[in-house]
Amino acid sequence: MMFKKILIANRGEIAIRIMRACKELGVKTVAVYSDADKNSQHAQFADEAIHIGAASAKESYLNADVLIQAALASQADAIHPGYGFLSENASFAGTVASAHLTFIGPSADSIRAMGDKAESKIRMKRAGVPTVPGAEGLESESDFKKAAEEIGYPVLVKAAAGGGGKGMRVVNQVEELKEAIESARREALNAFGDARLLVEKYIPNAHHIEFQVFGDQHGHLVHLFERECSTQRRYQKIIEETPSPLLTPELRKQMGEAAVAAAKAVNYFNAGTIEFIFDPQPSTLNLQPFYFLEMNTRLQVEHPVTELTTGLDLVQWQIRVAAGERFPYSQEQITQRGHAIECRVYAEDPANGFLPSTGKLLQYIEPRGPGIRVDSGFRAGDEVTHFYDPLLAKLIVFGESRETAVQKMQAALREFVVHGVTTNIDFLQDVLTHEDFAAGNVSTKWVENNFKWTPPAPSFESLVAVSLTDSSTSIGNNVVNRQSEIVNEHDPYSPWKNPNGFRN
Repeated sequence: MMFKKILIANRGEIAIRIMRACKELGVKTVAVYSDADKNSQHAQFADEAIHIGAASAKESYLNADVLIQAALASQADAIHPGYGFLSENASFAGTVASAHLTFIGPSADSIRAMGDKAESKIRMKRAGVPTVPGAEGLESESDFKKAAEEIGYPVLVKAAAGGGGKGMRVVNQVEELKEAIESARREALNAFGDARLLVEKYIPNAHHIEFQVFGDQHGHLVHLFERECSTQRRYQKIIEETPSPLLTPELRKQMGEAAVAAAKAVNYFNAGTIEFIFDPQPSTLNLQPFYFLEMNTRLQVEHPVTELTTGLDLVQWQIRVAAGERFPYSQEQITQRGHAIECRVYAEDPANGFLPSTGKLLQYIEPRGPGIRVDSGFRAGDEVTHFYDPLLAKLIVFGESRETAVQKMQAALREFVVHGVTTNIDFLQDVLTHEDFAAGNVSTKWVENNFKWTPPAPSFESLVAVSLTDSSTSIGNNVVNRQSEIVNEHDPYSPWKNPNGFRN
């Protein structure tokens, strides 16, 4: 039976995206908001809104008890966690179920199994899913040395728990190993409360390709094709697209089958993503071109590109299968058409180490047109604060071919006007116009190896626009970048303390 009311335990664009899906299904929505979000768009878009605490995420969006109380007080039937915050927290999923509410996502057991990198690798090996050559359960430095010698340098020392690049060190030779182990352990313990590490073969020119999987609670599970996510910086995704320009039909079939097998190994249902490392030039020692990396047990930030090419509303289907419906499509019935690209538009300064930028949005004009979609939680006049991830919008375009999609994205970015904060829009344009991107020749280290970015000089028109929008704004200082707020941020749970935010 379909839910009557759903509480969305999130904020910003993803909360609004979920609310739109609910409205189309005839389901009432409950927003939650912190002190910093009292005038936010997501709080106003819902049928009702409940205040849940102070501005810091720890005291609001990460407070599981308050979220459960809000759901029960509003008589909601279910909670949708979106992405980030508590979306991959197995304890929260279990608490939701204990409160006789439905968690719109996978089971707590599935989240727990795939949240531990060491445990998930063991399960994948049992399921016959290719994994990066490596070793788990290592304790002493000699254990690491022996494993690294067997694998062959360079190797990657990484945290067994968590993700987003935390607790990861590339080791090129044995002399670097001890310091890498010690620093990775410290960072892993601080970030995840778990100092366990594993070691894997490091693939220098790897591509990051993920497969969307989807299953119902009746044992039916399929994949919805891949997304190419190699355009990233420090493990932060910048641009995603589908189909991947690298995959042949044969490889797509092999990776899709491996993704489904991986999800089935943990009895998965609802939306999830299997992430693979893809080696376009595998060594003669191991000709396997792809390896399981990890599973994201939630809706992905980049899910819109899959929606545009398959015609399926993933959020609606998340809700429908959580309510007990069967997913009606077989693998053979699911097809892709055209090409879709997503750019993440952030309030951040690429010329200054991608530091977040805060301030009032003096002007905010989103592009429009056929094949252009904007998922956003901001409007002109809204404030970008230092409390949350600085994602302004996700700009998604659809074209009949990759070339037309890239051209449409470039045109759409030119129409995207933001004044009051620094954004990465010009940086995105530089990436899209690079010959390597045009050729699909982009590895996960490509941005860092090819871009020493400085912004173009602001146009006269843009300076005048800002001046006219807010007379108190100086033309010579029209971008507010309050770095001191970030430096002095004392909340350890703040995404601004983590350069990866909610971006994986």
